[in-house]
Amino acid sequence: MLGWRDSGGQLPGQRFIDPAVLTRVDNLELVARGVVDGFISGLHRSPLLGMSVDFAEHRAYMPGDDVRRIDWRLFARTDRLYVKEYEADSNANLHLVLDISKSMDYGSGALTKLDYARFLAASLAYLATRQRDRIGLITFNDAIVDTIPTSIRHFRRVLHALENLEAHGGSDYAGPLERIAENLRRRSLVVLLSDLYDTPERLLSAINQLRCRGNDLIVFHLLDPLELTLELGDARSVEDLESGRRLPIAGGEFQRDYRRLVAEHRATLERQLGGNQIDYIFADISAPLDHALFEYLSDRQRQIRTR
Repeated sequence: MLGWRDSGGQLPGQRFIDPAVLTRVDNLELVARGVVDGFISGLHRSPLLGMSVDFAEHRAYMPGDDVRRIDWRLFARTDRLYVKEYEADSNANLHLVLDISKSMDYGSGALTKLDYARFLAASLAYLATRQRDRIGLITFNDAIVDTIPTSIRHFRRVLHALENLEAHGGSDYAGPLERIAENLRRRSLVVLLSDLYDTPERLLSAINQLRCRGNDLIVFHLLDPLELTLELGDARSVEDLESGRRLPIAGGEFQRDYRRLVAEHRATLERQLGGNQIDYIFADISAPLDHALFEYLSDRQRQIRTR
């Protein structure tokens, strides 16, 4: 229904969806289910599945559970189906923290950065719902805009909020992230989605606040392809979406310097965030969502294995 296409062997067992196709589906839940269910079906042949973690308890089998996790010995004794729960499967809090500043409204193709963040956040929320985790959503620009507290029943409330998002306002990280950190009452998984337009030092100082109380933190850095290359043809200037200022482009040498600075910015963020045990995932918004999901699950698996 969503226009799946083959991955060309990039990730065995996966099916990838062109982000442009997502713009033709006006039901966000359908997008999330289509992306995640197709992705999860590929994980049955992925090395991510079946990693050993600490056994915690049994629970009753439910339709959709992986039959390989059924405890057949227990079934032989009780004549009832139970699946093995592991420590990594216990209910968790997932806070989706989404930058909705005006710069997120940019996109040179079918999607803006906010569109991509919306689809990715919806997919992560659906994935968390499948795992029976509690989900919440916090949106911010230069202040906190909206907050949905975590609950196992908040999937559709989160979807409704995502569907109605509009990028507006300037961007600030220190103030909003400090307030978010103050309100995180229990250990959680915090996922930040943003284009990260600030200096690495200020970003690290702001983001590191979310590491309080032992929270796990994953940062998705979303950029449009043109923000990586600045290949704008005959354009002589660009406009800052947040300030409205126009900035001149001074030929090929300027573009080369720009690309170098962007690459250095990404490398610095990855190094400094990683040095603080914060997972950094870069996402080109022209790439399929499945790539970002695979990176997300890979990072979660690494955290499980190093507990």
